[in-house]
Order: sequence, then C-alpha cells, then structure tokens
Amino acid sequence: MIANYEFTVILPSDDEKMKEALAFVNAELEKSGAVISKMEDLGVKTLAYEISKQNKGHYVYFELSLDTQAIARLSRVFQLSSLVLKFLFVNPEK
Repeated sequence: MIANYEFTVILPSDDEKMKEALAFVNAELEKSGAVISKMEDLGVKTLAYEISKQNKGHYVYFELSLDTQAIARLSRVFQLSSLVLKFLFVNPEK
C-alpha cells in the first residue's frame, strides 16, 4: 500500500560528507520506489546532543510517497549507514 510520508534526515555537517550522504539517501529512496514530491535543505544546525562525535548536523526534509513495506528496509539501511546520523519517517495522515 502506498502512503505519503514526511522524512527528515540529519547528515554530517561537513560539506563533502554531506553531499556523499545525500546522494546515498536519494539512491536508497529511489531504489525503494519512493516518489519525492518535495525536498528542502534546512541547513546546518547545532544538535541538542552529540551524535557520532558530531555536535552539528545538516538537516534535509522530504515529502514522498512510498510503499509501507519499504519503510522497514529503509530504516534498517539508514541505521546501519555511517553516513546518516539520524532520520525520522512520519505518516501525517495518521
């Protein structure tokens, strides 16, 4: 079943690593059949607490349509990746 999601991801603040991480996230979303309707770069922000020895993170926000079965696979891939500091999928319809 296809559903709409809001997806926010925190990437490393270093410009070169951020570009690599964003390419990785986009490739994984594309591989899962996500249709991205909006992507907004929210910029670098100071984190409330240190994540992977980083105290700043680059936030990117997406609005996308995706099969609900793909969320579990994507969550696992992003958890295991050293390129993604944190991420959150939200279904605004629930």
